[in-house]
Amino acid sequence: QVQLVESGGGLVQAGDSLRLSCAASGRTFSSYAMGWFRQEPGKEREFVAAINWSGGYSYYADSVKGRFTISGDSAKNTVYLQMNSLKPEDTAIYYCTLATGSPPRFDSWGQGIQVTVSS
Repeated sequence: QVQLVESGGGLVQAGDSLRLSCAASGRTFSSYAMGWFRQEPGKEREFVAAINWSGGYSYYADSVKGRFTISGDSAKNTVYLQMNSLKPEDTAIYYCTLATGSPPRFDSWGQGIQVTVSS
């Protein structure tokens, strides 16, 4: 079993920055990638960003490209999301996730952390 713990959320103003962190523990030896999703009330959870440990490639949703940067440490199973130029539409609960398996799929999730951007 894998445990994921997020930190770093909060309330900021439009244009500000925040950095989310996520640490994974437990059965993480087969981790292929880690990432972030977010969910607004009444909407489906959506992909934000991910990074794979093989090659260090990162992927972003179009809505955050150029503003968010994902990074991580595969040895520590830790992932970060640097969020700059935040907009009110970035307000959501952000979930950390970890992918395992073949083919890999995101199958472990954190409890989520609130990010609120005021206008």
